[in-house]
Amino acid sequence: MRRYDTLLGNVAKSPFPVRLIVFIAVLAATWTPLAVPIALLISDPTGRGTALLIAVLVAFLGVLIVWNRLLYRKPVGLAAYGLQRTRQNGKALLLGWAIGAVSLAILFGFEGLLGWLSWQFGAAITAGQLVRIVLEGMLVAIAVSFGEELLFRGWILNELDRDYHPVIGLWVSSVLYAGVHFIKPIDEVIRTSPQFPGLVLLGLILVWARRSQKGQLGLSIGLHAGLVWGYYLIQVGQLATISSTAPELWIGIDQNPLAGGLGLISLSMIAVWIRQFEFARIRLPILPNILK
Repeated sequence: MRRYDTLLGNVAKSPFPVRLIVFIAVLAATWTPLAVPIALLISDPTGRGTALLIAVLVAFLGVLIVWNRLLYRKPVGLAAYGLQRTRQNGKALLLGWAIGAVSLAILFGFEGLLGWLSWQFGAAITAGQLVRIVLEGMLVAIAVSFGEELLFRGWILNELDRDYHPVIGLWVSSVLYAGVHFIKPIDEVIRTSPQFPGLVLLGLILVWARRSQKGQLGLSIGLHAGLVWGYYLIQVGQLATISSTAPELWIGIDQNPLAGGLGLISLSMIAVWIRQFEFARIRLPILPNILK
């Protein structure tokens, strides 16, 4: 028992890179017993992939819950990473979702005005299909934003802030966030490299969003979810078609706003707003006292 406590104490006192490696190793060890039977019993590739992702999320949440308790002797659970069940956190989540979705709507609307995009409402998509796309997009947005925010703006940012100045935590967590999206073949890394600055900027925005809420994660999750949801509706849900003649420099590689000029301008406007004002004290006319 003493050796176990000593080992945990040594890990807790280790620098961030060591703790990151330990965390990944523990997560892999927790996930593997779940992944092996899934891989053996589920033959359908889509079903197997979905089950493996769910297993990763379950293992991830389990490790997060016990991490602080075992290493730092703080039985705070997921609340340590900004998942407090407060009205302000919930309202900030909804506000962030609205900002993310509206900003993308404005972006794609502008592309439509320029003749770069055509909408497919009406005969092309039935009401039932539209409802399905909207609901699917919401589920995807919640899953992606919850998992990524809990990891990058939750656990990783917390661990970085233990060792370094907040500015270092801000940039390292954002670069790590962008870098993880480039775990793919080298030719694809080179081809999609213009997306990297956009991902870093998005990471910075989401860190600022959490810090503006005194560590609560609602605004970060909501903003992230709004962006994912809007992108899902347009691209995956095929509610619009981008013209083949639209300039890639502005609409982005593979029509990804994060890799295009218009997307970077949109993100920059959100970044300036969040940085210039103390977000938690803003009173918007259309949402009076929403963060009160």
